[in-house]
Amino acid sequence: MQSTYNQLTELVEHHLAVIYNDVELPLSYQALAQDLLSTIGLSENQDIPPPLRHHNNWTQQDAVLITYGDSIEEAGVKPLKTLHKFLNERCIDNLNSVHILPFFPYSSDDGFSVIDYSSVNESLGDWVDIKRIATDFRLMSDVVINHCSARSAWFDNFIKGEGLGSDFFYTASPDEDLSNVVRPRTSPLLRETETATGMQHVWCTFSHDQVDFDFRNPKVLQTFVSIIRQYLDNGVRLFRLDAVAFLWKKIGTNCINLEQTHEVVRLLRTLIEHAQSDVIIITETNIPNRENLAYLGNANEAHAIYNFSLPPLLVNTLITGDCHYLKSWLMSMPPAQNGTSYFNFIASHDGIGLRPAEGLLADEELTVLVNTMQNFGGRVSWRASENGQQKAYEINIALYDALQGTTKGTDKWGFQRFICAHAIMLGLEGIPGIYIHSLLATGNDYERVKNTSHNRAINRHKWQYGELQEQLASPYSQHHRVLKAMGELLTIRRRQVAFHPNATQFTLQLGNHIFGFWRQSIDRRQSIFCLSNISDEPQEIHLSDINLVGTDQWLDLMTQQPIYASQSSIVLAPYQTMWISNLPKG
Repeated sequence: MQSTYNQLTELVEHHLAVIYNDVELPLSYQALAQDLLSTIGLSENQDIPPPLRHHNNWTQQDAVLITYGDSIEEAGVKPLKTLHKFLNERCIDNLNSVHILPFFPYSSDDGFSVIDYSSVNESLGDWVDIKRIATDFRLMSDVVINHCSARSAWFDNFIKGEGLGSDFFYTASPDEDLSNVVRPRTSPLLRETETATGMQHVWCTFSHDQVDFDFRNPKVLQTFVSIIRQYLDNGVRLFRLDAVAFLWKKIGTNCINLEQTHEVVRLLRTLIEHAQSDVIIITETNIPNRENLAYLGNANEAHAIYNFSLPPLLVNTLITGDCHYLKSWLMSMPPAQNGTSYFNFIASHDGIGLRPAEGLLADEELTVLVNTMQNFGGRVSWRASENGQQKAYEINIALYDALQGTTKGTDKWGFQRFICAHAIMLGLEGIPGIYIHSLLATGNDYERVKNTSHNRAINRHKWQYGELQEQLASPYSQHHRVLKAMGELLTIRRRQVAFHPNATQFTLQLGNHIFGFWRQSIDRRQSIFCLSNISDEPQEIHLSDINLVGTDQWLDLMTQQPIYASQSSIVLAPYQTMWISNLPKG
């Protein structure tokens, strides 16, 4: 009988054969497979239990806080220690996971231009601080896998032509036809770099300080498997594969979402889940919806994908008072297989991406969305389109300010609209992620934009711990009110089995002013009707339209008020959400 190790070796060899089909390697697939297995910590002499297929490493109790390591600062204290204190004081009852955005030494892009993957930025703290946080919370870390900093030791070695990294980077000739390459930026794709072997043109998908790796070289893959092993050893259990869609390049193609890229994700999943069975791999692919869905594979690629279409569609819904586009999209979304999930979010350290809304929002809707956000103080970042023209790539704005009004302008419903957005998100199929500046209702930081000259800085405020504590202690501040309301939503959510990320979801047809969907627990015992008035006028719902089972007792989980099937209708105030659940019998 073939050993588990031998079977695993053959599986890894299969992945490698797909990835390197057109590449001449200096070693055999078997030798490379055995090296990768050894690097991830697997050997022939140990028992390697196979991972459970279609197993969910998450429940309705899981929710992730997204934050920079220094989003909260305190004089004389390393930020990771302050973050840990804040998490334990304010989050531990409702948020069991934390995504600390890149906490490594970096040169630009607020951490996403990594200088050294193996160390913690000393201005934040050290690995001991990281492990302490990982003891109390499930820790999510970025693997910035497409590129690194042009100031890294690896790129220095590339320039010198010797040492580790000297052959890590992708180069191309400016004479080649690169017109099909999909770009998320308007900067030139190739960077002229004088090296010991002459002038090289280095591929830079994002910026000239972010130089792209050449995964045709198996040493790059081996190095990243080693990095992942180190992160596992330091408590990381959720891996965010940053910008992974751009990983494999092939001249003459669009260089995005290539089959080799998908196979690298499958390979990493095979290695990681055999080494650590409770890990979750999440792909960060800010691309159109159909392409994004492909990263779930057949439950054999990412465990979860960022649900990038949700932010622009939900914000559009709430500023127009019309849920038509959001409803159409939700109806078209396939239920995630067991073993896979959506990672839902509305705001992040980046902006509201617009590429994931392509094909979902009409061009005129996108224009109205962009203009409204600019009226609310937002900025717009641009990219080069396929025909060379500039197109809006993302809107940069703090979510609290984005929802301060509608297309008609600012109004008195900003708080209610903001909570409504999160009530919708928390009810949807998937694992929720909440950005720290949404949890704290932080507004646009124009000063940081001015000081950094980067649009994304508008939603990357740094709180002083003392000032934040004062604001949270004031019952009338937006920060206190939002944190309290969000905590209440999360507390309710985590108690409902019908909110399991893989529980059944069905979109309701209640007109364009009521956004509704039905969730049913996996064991079918609990049903929750999630109903949100997404307009600034009261809306009536006829209970016959949602078909409450007459033999059950029903309760609005938000207000704890009973709902009777015999009632003819209910009225939702502007931006009110009801979670109407049946009560357990017996």
